[in-house]
Amino acid sequence: MTQDQLPREFEPLNRIAVKAMLWLNGFAHIIIGLALAISVVMFTWLFFKDVQQAAYAHNLVHGFLHALGTLMLLWSISALISAEIRYLLGSKLLVETFIEVVLVLFLRKLIVMPVQDASPSFEEISIWVGGAFVMGLIYVMVRWADKSNQDR
Repeated sequence: MTQDQLPREFEPLNRIAVKAMLWLNGFAHIIIGLALAISVVMFTWLFFKDVQQAAYAHNLVHGFLHALGTLMLLWSISALISAEIRYLLGSKLLVETFIEVVLVLFLRKLIVMPVQDASPSFEEISIWVGGAFVMGLIYVMVRWADKSNQDR
């Protein structure tokens, strides 16, 4: 339903509803920003705990892979924070940001797979590698399409 299809009597109510939704959306983005900031603190703390546990356990390779996995989660949060900042400054949310986050999470899973308690099966490894490959292709196609649109 377009603005022209509403009866004139509803115009003040419509204006109030739009203002309320804009206010609620702004409040939601403040909550999202605070949650992302708290996540940064938590993942940073978790990274240092992973390093500390690796040093105490004298198993640096295992600990390094866990710590690297935690850093990749921090990287994902950082990408989401950058997207939120761009959005709050008036830019559009870019789909490539979310594809990048998913790709990083796929790569994180592949990095921490060797240090899991249970050994992954060949099928599980194949699914994660295939998923990472597909996400990589999607990322390249989106970037290529964006570059093609900018060249026009």
